[in-house]
Amino acid sequence: MPLGWLAVLAVVMLAGRVLTAQEQTEPIDDITGKYHFLSADDTLAILDEEGKLKGYIDILQTEEESDDILSYNIIAGTRKKTHVEFRTNKIHGKYFRFSGAVERGAGHKDGDPDYLRLVGDVEVVSSKADSGGEAIRLVRVLLKSFGKSERVEN
Repeated sequence: MPLGWLAVLAVVMLAGRVLTAQEQTEPIDDITGKYHFLSADDTLAILDEEGKLKGYIDILQTEEESDDILSYNIIAGTRKKTHVEFRTNKIHGKYFRFSGAVERGAGHKDGDPDYLRLVGDVEVVSSKADSGGEAIRLVRVLLKSFGKSERVEN
């Protein structure tokens, strides 16, 4: 292969790496949206207001339960750059805590499924009736954002 072609090939490969690095370092300014939660039928909805998080988690109940859906409101939540934390209210002695990071997913643009991901740990905290303490179940999660075609407005 002539030396000139090798130089052109090197420049093209280097340009591709620079572009990829720029795409990866682009900051995530807003994480507002809906995300899949612990099961396929559960939804996490977040409103990001300059780093303060509001929203809810809708948990679909089994047929044996009296309610169809339990909605846990986010009562405390923050986003500082890529770090995300929130806690929900307690319903029937149970609440959720999340701590992790936001990152780009496999989607290419806003509105694509899996455009954003929340990666971290969800703690499912339940009250112990016998001791008055709490039982904590830790779940490592990757919560993918909904795409526009998946969004169902209530």
